Amino acid sequence: MTLPIALYLVIGAAFGLASYSRRHLFSEGTAKPSQAASQGAADGRVMWTLICSGLWPLLLLSGLFSAWHRRVSRRR
Repeated sequence: MTLPIALYLVIGAAFGLASYSRRHLFSEGTAKPSQAASQGAADGRVMWTLICSGLWPLLLLSGLFSAWHRRVSRRR
């Protein structure tokens, strides 16, 4: 049982590291936050990777929905 849990966390961490620069696509909107905004501890790469290590299936689904929504809105 330890191997599946470890693989889940490793895949999540890899997903977090790979998607860090595009993390705005996995939230409620597709607009990038401005760089002038206050950057707290929760905005860092480590925090994003930790969040993704547990929630990567949900974030993957929300990213797919965001991609689909952007594609549909471009056609209009």
